[in-house]
Amino acid sequence: MTAKRHILICGERGAGKSTLIERLLQATARPRFGFYTKMEPADPDGFRPVYIHPAGQPPAERVYGPGNCVGVCDSRTHRPDPKVFDTLGVRYIEAAQPGGILIMDELGFFEAQAEGFTAAVLDALAGDIPVIAAVKSRRDIPFLNAVRAAPLAEVFFLTQENREALYRRLLPRMKSL
Repeated sequence: MTAKRHILICGERGAGKSTLIERLLQATARPRFGFYTKMEPADPDGFRPVYIHPAGQPPAERVYGPGNCVGVCDSRTHRPDPKVFDTLGVRYIEAAQPGGILIMDELGFFEAQAEGFTAAVLDALAGDIPVIAAVKSRRDIPFLNAVRAAPLAEVFFLTQENREALYRRLLPRMKSL
């Protein structure tokens, strides 16, 4: 049996997936590769833009503009921009180097139509560089189902109730990377 080398944190919005990943990353000195997505406050029309940033970039240095906006959404409408995932997203994933850790925060439905990006994610999950990813819990998105089914990935379901226990369970694993 092949050892599972990738960690997928699944949970509902607000469960603390990103927070758990950040806490776990504090236990390793490995260089960070991959990406973070960030939803910004709503504009005057009620739409919230979502941006992608390289994982190794400090938050204070992140730029928010049309070049890295992966889409906008409100409570009912989602307008993703697959070409940003297929350019920047793929570049951030493919930049990962041996000895580092590949962060994907987060994987959801916005990128499901970005063919190059989804292929890069699945390739990374078949690779040797350790991945830690936040994954939306939705079961109606074939891309997310394929991510959760990656043979080298172990899926952990996070709830507000099990956050601390899951952190304690995963911490030794992060320290051994």
